[in-house]
Amino acid sequence: MRSYSGQTWLLAPGLLLLAAPAWAQTEGLRRPLVTIAVSPDGDDSAAGTPERPFRTLPRAQAEVRKSNATSDVTVQIADGIYRLDKPITLTAADGGQKGWTVTWAAAPGAKPVLSGGIAVTGWKLHDPAKHIYVADVPRGADSRHLFVNGQMAEVAGIELDRKQVVFTNQGLVVNDPAAGDLKRLGASRLELMALGHFTTRFSPVERIDGKTLVMKQPAWANNIWGYDTLAHPYKPEDGKLYLRGGLGLLTKAGQWALDAAKGKLYYRPADGADIAKLEVELPRLQTLFHIAGSYDAPVHNVTVSGLRFSHSSWLGPNGAEGYASQQSGSYLTGCAAAYPAEPLVTCKWGCPEFESVRNEWSQMPAAVQVSAAEGIRFEKNVFAHLGQYALGIGNDASANISGVGLGTVDTVVSANVFTDLAGGAIVAGGVRRDAHHPSDPRMTNRQLTIVDNLIRSVSKDYSDNSAILSTYVDGAQIVHNDISDTPYDAIDIGYGWGMHDAGGNANYRTRMHGYDWPQNRVYETPTMHRNVVVAYNRIYDTKKHFEDGGAIYNLSASEGTVIAENHVFDLNNRIGLYLDEGSKFITVRDNVVEDAGTWLNINAVTPAVRMWLRISTDNVATGNWHNGGKVGGQWTAYLNNRIEDDRPVTGKAWPAEAIDVMGNAGIQNLAGDVSYGDVRARANPHRKKEANKK
Repeated sequence: MRSYSGQTWLLAPGLLLLAAPAWAQTEGLRRPLVTIAVSPDGDDSAAGTPERPFRTLPRAQAEVRKSNATSDVTVQIADGIYRLDKPITLTAADGGQKGWTVTWAAAPGAKPVLSGGIAVTGWKLHDPAKHIYVADVPRGADSRHLFVNGQMAEVAGIELDRKQVVFTNQGLVVNDPAAGDLKRLGASRLELMALGHFTTRFSPVERIDGKTLVMKQPAWANNIWGYDTLAHPYKPEDGKLYLRGGLGLLTKAGQWALDAAKGKLYYRPADGADIAKLEVELPRLQTLFHIAGSYDAPVHNVTVSGLRFSHSSWLGPNGAEGYASQQSGSYLTGCAAAYPAEPLVTCKWGCPEFESVRNEWSQMPAAVQVSAAEGIRFEKNVFAHLGQYALGIGNDASANISGVGLGTVDTVVSANVFTDLAGGAIVAGGVRRDAHHPSDPRMTNRQLTIVDNLIRSVSKDYSDNSAILSTYVDGAQIVHNDISDTPYDAIDIGYGWGMHDAGGNANYRTRMHGYDWPQNRVYETPTMHRNVVVAYNRIYDTKKHFEDGGAIYNLSASEGTVIAENHVFDLNNRIGLYLDEGSKFITVRDNVVEDAGTWLNINAVTPAVRMWLRISTDNVATGNWHNGGKVGGQWTAYLNNRIEDDRPVTGKAWPAEAIDVMGNAGIQNLAGDVSYGDVRARANPHRKKEANKK
């Protein structure tokens, strides 16, 4: 049994229980409660009672502050769509004061929607030959995403033949006949999108010069150096290039294009569809909801329950920075002082100069953000139809609209649905210095629980985003989630490639020259990535595009971390369990891995091992079941990486113990109905009806 700040976990096979937080309990006493009601049919000059509700959420927020120091407060939100003019931001003054709580919750039976979009109507036929319609939208209402009938629509675009383009330091020479006359496209909305071995990259076009796309800087410069770059993906034969965004590229049913300056939205419906009956939502907000305090005054004791967050679109890739992705939503910005003169020649797969910016990466801002906060709960919500990562917890300041990052304590994300997302579902922790080695202890992210969530059909645009990423968090518990239909990894933990671990990484010292730059310290203390539990998760139909990574993946050292009793299947013949560079002190036990190409892999950096450098050490995989699949990497006595009590299975002849793990994996029965429309977990044939009752 473990206890974390009022949460009690019973870590026994088949049983995981979450007790109510201590601040929500009063021994034998009934706590006073103030209810503030909101309805789309209300009036902000009314009393805010259930009989006379307010109309807007900001009005309710102002009322919360009158009572949250003397009682618990619930903002009861009636059914309907609440179209936001700007994000809702809760600061320390909006949280529970002096041990009281504040809850933002759906009214009984209601399913309210907090939307950052506008409903698009008034369609007119624009091009009969191409079956393209146009509608007026507010001028300047920019968006990278459009949602039609509750699904993210495809941006107008075509695939380019990588063999018929030429990369230069300034842009791309296009000799592919499929692109036609580039001049017809106009450069205002054009961008180049690339899929590599583990990255998705976007570079916007500055102008068109004959057959040359001259690209915006520094986006292009940052996308053509480093690892798995736009010009040199790890496996060029698998790399994809797409030209997207212009009206001249709108040729397929279901595609759209936007001229934000003129306020014109173009869409081609499916043949036979009545466009007047389509529900079309154009996002106009980049983010929707923020809980953001300060290190001196964090937000306390806020619960968000039963709401749907929809219709956002992060616009970062439209600007000069583009999206020079590095891994799972982290990307390069700015101009590196040490940038090489010929990046396409000298930095195809890393170079010493690239290591100078290793600590300067930025993070994608999430649609819903939490920072400098304690005792925050998200339960029974729906995060759907969003244009980036859905929920960001304790990310770097660069990813928070408040300008304050990190500093989350005792956060619980339980029984939510995440679906139809351009990015991943949840990103916790930061990637910069104060994330891995906080300069102020109050910046530390700790005590995070992600439990009983349904995650399906995510990372549809930023396909390099993992469904769940937890970087530097002390005491993260990622348990009993159901994750499917993802192009990349399901659960990633850790960051840094061992470079920031205690004593540093010998590979970066001797081969990569990462410590040649004074901005990259060799730390003598561990990072905040420790004491992580990834257990009882059900992961399937994942790894649909990228070969790199694994369904469950760890990066760097993490003392006290356990990956246990997960059921991983339908992996598209890719990697199940992956310990990447610098992984140390990890226990991988009693998992069931079906039909993987590689069921277990560790990256100890083979060239470094040949130099007798010890990079990924002291890990143990014990008691795991797998039917086929190979073992990858260096599981050797020299590195003290051990495979013990291995349990290979022929075909589907799983023993009873493995079937118990399979039946217990995924969302617990006690979580109730975790679904959204037809988005539901695949039936678990191994589950016992009484498996979650004691």
